[in-house]
Amino acid sequence: MDNMSITNTPTSNDACLSIVHSLMCHRQGGESETFAKRAIESLVKKLKEKKDELDSLITAITTNGAHPSKCVTIQRTLDGRLQVAGRKGFPHVIYARLWRWPDLHKNELKHVKYCQYAFDLKCDSVCVNPYHYERVVSPGIDLSGLTLQSNAPSSMMVKDEYVHDFEGQPSLSTEGHSIQTIQHPPSNRASTETYSTPALLAPSESNATSTANFPNIPVASTSQPASILGGSHSEGLLQIASGPQPGQQQNGFTGQPATYHHNSTTTWTGSRTAPYTPNLPHHQNGHLQHHPPMPPHPGHYWPVHNELAFQPPISNHPAPEYWCSIAYFEMDVQVGETFKVPSSCPIVTVDGYVDPSGGDRFCLGQLSNVHRTEAIERARLHIGKGVQLECKGEGDVWVRCLSDHAVFVQSYYLDREAGRAPGDAVHKIYPSAYIKVFDLRQCHRQMQQQAATAQAAAAAQAAAVAGNIPGPGSVGGIAPAIKLNS
Repeated sequence: MDNMSITNTPTSNDACLSIVHSLMCHRQGGESETFAKRAIESLVKKLKEKKDELDSLITAITTNGAHPSKCVTIQRTLDGRLQVAGRKGFPHVIYARLWRWPDLHKNELKHVKYCQYAFDLKCDSVCVNPYHYERVVSPGIDLSGLTLQSNAPSSMMVKDEYVHDFEGQPSLSTEGHSIQTIQHPPSNRASTETYSTPALLAPSESNATSTANFPNIPVASTSQPASILGGSHSEGLLQIASGPQPGQQQNGFTGQPATYHHNSTTTWTGSRTAPYTPNLPHHQNGHLQHHPPMPPHPGHYWPVHNELAFQPPISNHPAPEYWCSIAYFEMDVQVGETFKVPSSCPIVTVDGYVDPSGGDRFCLGQLSNVHRTEAIERARLHIGKGVQLECKGEGDVWVRCLSDHAVFVQSYYLDREAGRAPGDAVHKIYPSAYIKVFDLRQCHRQMQQQAATAQAAAAAQAAAVAGNIPGPGSVGGIAPAIKLNS
């Protein structure tokens, strides 16, 4: 059998289908078969003209890294990420998950010394050989490198790397996990946020402390209220990265998903919020519909201690030069340059007109693209007055829909406010709605918690490696004692 398996191992001269089939047999099972197959097919096709690297990949995977192998490289993209089956992720992480560690986090990889094209080396080519990377847990946690994770299954824990597959798909989904749309009509009262005055808020108006990522807001306008970023009316995309992460001086476009939703009019972000219980939604046409809350009973109000007025600022550093970076995409191709919003402009408008863009306005109508399709042209017609982004306080972000058509957004912060797992829903924001999409203080607290958890895990791992596991039957906390029974 051993000789037979060696004989049946494909080489770079074999058909792509045979190579893919062989490599599929070695996947770890963390991803769906469909995603794994598309990821492997994509890689094999890119390597077909580089036979030595393809042979190195085959050797590495089929021998589980038992034999030395060369770098297996693909071209680095502009944002460093690779799109596969409607998801975008770092290429070395994608293939390391496929063939080695299905539960791998993107911050846990470190390249081996002999890898010449490792992702961190910032070369034009990126090595995706899973056996050129090691999995590590660093005891020194850098907050700026952390992302917020959900408790969803592993295939849903890469939402920070997720982008939509807009090739006519009727809904957003990730390997069987359907992403539903939550609809949010504008509130009857003007939205306000008080930073200094204690207030009495109804349960339906107070928001839970929520998990949030620095938002990257895909915005698409549509004339079909029931659609979910699918079909021809959603191919023109605007992606927005907001707010500097703790420790960062300037924020760049990261492509991290974020969304927004909200029906209440007042948001409080203190640390003693009661659990937020959204109104029970009903299903219509397969989407979640949320309606304005019923007036609460007067006896159900309770005092809220507004701690924002008394809390010190998160950072002592001066404000970053830019508080927001906006990139416009059509399908998966960025069109035009990244638009950076200076901190001196707390409000910025993004619209579909052709006026020259300035410090507080980004006009998408003037951007040209020789590869623009008719479907994208139709989608762009619906942008109109677009959206308005407003930075409040140290870094909270609010969005106002100025367009005559609804926009669709993703936001971990609002997912949690809706009682959903982060990354589990897309939120439909109606015209005139004004909604908070990101809370910097809540995000900072969550990242501190994650850092503490990671440090504790690293300490436990180090203790386990050293054998310092105190407990019953141990000698000095070094090794288990031997108990002899006569």
